[in-house]
Amino acid sequence: MNQTVNANRLFLASCFALITTSMAFGIRAGVLTQLGVSFQLDNEQLGYVNQMAFLGFPIAMIIGGPLYNVLGPKKIIWVAFFTHVIGLVMTIFSGGFWTLLLSTFFVGFGNGTVEAACNPMISDMFEGKDKTKMLNRFHMWFPGGIVIATLLSQFMTDNNMGWQLQIAAILVPAVIYAYLFYGQVFPEAKVEGGASTGENFKAMLSPLYLFMLACMALTAISEFGPEQWIGPIMGQAGASPMIILAIVTGLMAVGRYFAGPIVHKLDAGGVLLVSAILTTVGVYLMAGATGNMVYISAIIFALGVCYFWPTMIGYVAENIPLTGAFGLSIMGGMGMFATSIFQPIIGSWLDANTAEAAKTLTGDAVALAAGQATMAQMVLFPAILIVAFAGLYFFGKKAKLA
Repeated sequence: MNQTVNANRLFLASCFALITTSMAFGIRAGVLTQLGVSFQLDNEQLGYVNQMAFLGFPIAMIIGGPLYNVLGPKKIIWVAFFTHVIGLVMTIFSGGFWTLLLSTFFVGFGNGTVEAACNPMISDMFEGKDKTKMLNRFHMWFPGGIVIATLLSQFMTDNNMGWQLQIAAILVPAVIYAYLFYGQVFPEAKVEGGASTGENFKAMLSPLYLFMLACMALTAISEFGPEQWIGPIMGQAGASPMIILAIVTGLMAVGRYFAGPIVHKLDAGGVLLVSAILTTVGVYLMAGATGNMVYISAIIFALGVCYFWPTMIGYVAENIPLTGAFGLSIMGGMGMFATSIFQPIIGSWLDANTAEAAKTLTGDAVALAAGQATMAQMVLFPAILIVAFAGLYFFGKKAKLA
């Protein structure tokens, strides 16, 4: 790596860029109910608003991934900054459903561009299992930023600060990462084995990569489905939805920081299998929990989803290196694309379950029953992953022994 590259500053700047991304997710979850009231939107329409953030993300990664080898991370990260600013300012001044959709898409595009630039850049800086360790440390700031966002959103909501001001707060880390990146020398794209984008694509057609791509869709839905709908779903369960989200994301941040020893002991396949089991148990328990039991089930859920995203990226970087930056971007893009597809579906589940519960219940009991029924429907996603990752883990062990 070029000696003039300040790797520590680039890594720090990348972390603030990811904090911007995560605050956009966390604050949107915090103001989702307020948006529904302000714009008179039902849950399915709110799902479409969420969908735009998750849809903009994979589109950015699909564009940014193959361009990384050509443009390098510097130009891509500045695209992220400008689309973040455009999207956030447009959101603040949104006048209705359609402008809210467009502005949220821009924010999502900025989020995806951050990942398209920073994931391969960090991967280029480190070797072997250090790739997975440092990607986990980078990705700790996704839940870490959501902790900041949820506590800030809770404070601002309690003090009658409008959703517009909460969205404006996301501009703070955006300006910080722009300052940290400004004037820096970026590393050259490290192309494994001299692979071109065409060779990246060929490696992405391997059975292992396609398998991981399908699993990425399910891991992302398992994580972001419950998280993004925590307010509407858990609002009447006798626990604060934003505190639940803060607990979940706080534990995820700590877990990712200390990921190194766990990844070295279990290897990535073992981490993914244990994660799937814990996620399934956590979502199942949340589907029937009330009061303090909600917090306990949320802790189990957090321990489950903690390592999903960065370990999936790290597994591909370590085991299928010829996919390059393009392959990493497509992996992340698949996760967000799958999540985007399910946002309005989850909203429609909640609307349908609310209508069904209203036939026999009244008041807060309707929202509680509808939320629990919707959460129960989400158990299927991590349950499928238990089978998938068990196969990956034991097949991987067998291949190493051979």
